[in-house]
Amino acid sequence: MRRLVTVGMCGAALAAALTAPAQAHGPDEGKPPHWELKDSGTNVRFRGLSAVSRNTAWLAGSKGTVLRTSDGGVSWRNVSPPGAAELEFRDVEAFDGRRAVVLAIGEGEASRVFRTEDGGATWTESFRNTDAKAFYDCLTFFDRRHGLAMSDPVDGKFRILSTSDGGRSWKVLPSDGMPAAQEGEAGFAASGQCLVSSGPRDVWLATGGAARARVLHSSDRGLTWKVTDTPIPAGDPARGVFALAFRDRTHGIAVGGDYRADQASPRAAAVSGDSGRTWTPAATPPPAYRSGVTWLPHSRSAALAVGPTGTDLTTDGGRTWRTLDTGSYDTVDCTPDLACWASGEKGRVARLER
Repeated sequence: MRRLVTVGMCGAALAAALTAPAQAHGPDEGKPPHWELKDSGTNVRFRGLSAVSRNTAWLAGSKGTVLRTSDGGVSWRNVSPPGAAELEFRDVEAFDGRRAVVLAIGEGEASRVFRTEDGGATWTESFRNTDAKAFYDCLTFFDRRHGLAMSDPVDGKFRILSTSDGGRSWKVLPSDGMPAAQEGEAGFAASGQCLVSSGPRDVWLATGGAARARVLHSSDRGLTWKVTDTPIPAGDPARGVFALAFRDRTHGIAVGGDYRADQASPRAAAVSGDSGRTWTPAATPPPAYRSGVTWLPHSRSAALAVGPTGTDLTTDGGRTWRTLDTGSYDTVDCTPDLACWASGEKGRVARLER
């Protein structure tokens, strides 16, 4: 979901600061922009992240854990839903500091959706999957009311769940407009970014695990879809597109590769300038598998990608990438007031400081 505010520093300026030589920053100018770790007080893995502002962010992770900060990560409040310790939260979409929706993944009834309207003081379970063949991976919202969640293929097609009341209730959409899935094709619940939206109606779904890594696009909130092959490596259950980011309904970036640490990931990023109808491999891709990606706010050309071996920056719309940091992160998200957050294994969470 996109939130618009006026800021004093544009994304292009932040990108320039990120790429400036270290020696250009004198003793009076402080350090160049860098990730600053925040103490989450836990060691669970946070693959779900929703950044609201420089001060407010939500984390969703293993062991049914949901955390929220309202002071820029100085302190974190454990707002986990009661009785959820056996669940794996992999995605969170927050509207503000009080309202958020979280997705638990897994086979059958392990896939659930929870919603809070009071900052996590109380939660309502608004969906519990009862189909043993379904496995939900990601969710996204177009606005405060309309959102979708996606499941791995059921009876040969990806399944789409829809809400029109902010996540209070959900219904499975008809599958007539969904193309057939490849054998072994699925989504990766690695960063909460295998299903992303931009604007009031456009949504994209990333796939892997099959012969070809593909991106599906819908311009009518999930009723009908068109599918396109990408150049990101495929042909193995561990390979494919892991995350997508669209800065508008036209310009997108896909990242992924092979998540196994002992396997190379050439062509780990691709770009699209036509709403995902075609994809071009990055000329200089990230050096390894990447699981999360986000555009820098108010920028037409800068984006960050993260993975277990580091963070990379592009300043040319995804065509070339440069490594900025070698710390491990699973997902990344930026806000209109130019705050970028990242989270991952062992309770890691950081905010980009400048």
